[in-house]
Amino acid sequence: MGAYRYNRMSFGAEKVKSSSSGVRPSERRKRRSNKVFKNREEIENQRMTHIAVERNRRRQMNHYLSGLRSLMPPSYSQRGDQASIVGGAINFVKELEQLLQILEAHKQIKQQSNTCNSSLFANFFTFPQYSTCPTGHNSVVATESMADKWSPVADIEVNMVENHANIKVLSRRRPKQLLKMVNGFHSINLTLMHLNISTVENMVLYSFSVKVEDDCHLTTVNEIATAVHEMVAMIQPEV
Repeated sequence: MGAYRYNRMSFGAEKVKSSSSGVRPSERRKRRSNKVFKNREEIENQRMTHIAVERNRRRQMNHYLSGLRSLMPPSYSQRGDQASIVGGAINFVKELEQLLQILEAHKQIKQQSNTCNSSLFANFFTFPQYSTCPTGHNSVVATESMADKWSPVADIEVNMVENHANIKVLSRRRPKQLLKMVNGFHSINLTLMHLNISTVENMVLYSFSVKVEDDCHLTTVNEIATAVHEMVAMIQPEV
């Protein structure tokens, strides 16, 4: 009887000791669930912030592209995707640069009436595929390959961005020359989009902006320049 009482009292003492020496299991689970909930809330807030920033960036980009497209003629950006708008803007800026060079040439004509005709357009060509000067328009950038393509017919330079090409031709004026060149472009599947013409006495400078159609077999600037050179060479003997 006395032994039973001793064990019961020691059990009670252990029970009290264990219950007062730590955190209850329910409290541990509660703290852990609060931490998990907090992490989920932070992740969701970060995700929503990222979505808002990306949405704002896209809105600004669409706004800028819309403004850029409104500054160009419709033919330069017939499609509304970003690549077409940016590519059309590049072609349009190049044409504006060419127009500026033409206006500067006219200004020089008024200031210096005795200036050589070909030198007025010297800055108009950067890397011509065909040049009437054996050393090229710019002696600094002239190379052996340019000298091999010396031409008595015309100065020809072609630049290309995607399916748009800018063609510059400087030659002597001939009757019906422009009409024959336009027909020649059509025959090789180059659609004329824009045209600038500048004349100085017996010289004429053409700046064509063309679209290279899908069925056109000319795929590089050198191929287009060669086709235009052959076209101009055939026009001169016919006159």
